[in-house]
Amino acid sequence: MRKIKSREPQRIEKIGVWSADRAFPLLRSFYAHSPIEVAKDLLGMVLVRQHGKRMLAGRIVETEAYLGAGDLAAHAASGLTPRNRVLFGPPGHAYVYFTYGMHYCMNVSCMPEGDAGCVLIRALEPLAGVPAMASARGVSQFELRRLASGPAMLCQALEITRARDNGCDLTLPSSGLWIGDDGNQAPRSRIVATRRIGIRRSTELPLRFFIRDSSFVSAGRTPLRSRG
Repeated sequence: MRKIKSREPQRIEKIGVWSADRAFPLLRSFYAHSPIEVAKDLLGMVLVRQHGKRMLAGRIVETEAYLGAGDLAAHAASGLTPRNRVLFGPPGHAYVYFTYGMHYCMNVSCMPEGDAGCVLIRALEPLAGVPAMASARGVSQFELRRLASGPAMLCQALEITRARDNGCDLTLPSSGLWIGDDGNQAPRSRIVATRRIGIRRSTELPLRFFIRDSSFVSAGRTPLRSRG
């Protein structure tokens, strides 16, 4: 697990059961690494949507790494296009895409600028703004697992769209969408690896990661077994 360097925390209004007062926005250098490492290091970090005093937040409990060239499931596999240019840097920006004609999914750009790679945020544990998340999802606020336990769910819950958030700088709280470290990064011993979900190419790669025992993981909890 890499040692995390973050900015000094900014004073943010306390809402609900979680406060961002002690959360440090992750620096751009955090993301300038292999998507595999970033996907693991993001587990336990907090994704925050903020507009004025209104804040929605969830702890990242599940991710998937996409490697760019050579990874046929990655949007960057075929090279740079107007649609995927965020993936080619600089790192630490949101790449949001529309899928199945109805859902948004959010990724974080990784690797040094010029090299494509990203991490898909697959599931969150709701921390703040639960009533607003439930309203956006059209479910009861007491059904916490139905709020953000899936990539499309969490985008709906946090009101993430391509028009609004694609290219957003996730290192800056002032951007309205950012990722912070509040001291609860998951240790490697609690991280489980499996094959990715919902793809048709490069399905054999063990690039999905989640926090063991989290009740907010989307699905498919069986870890890969060693062949040794």
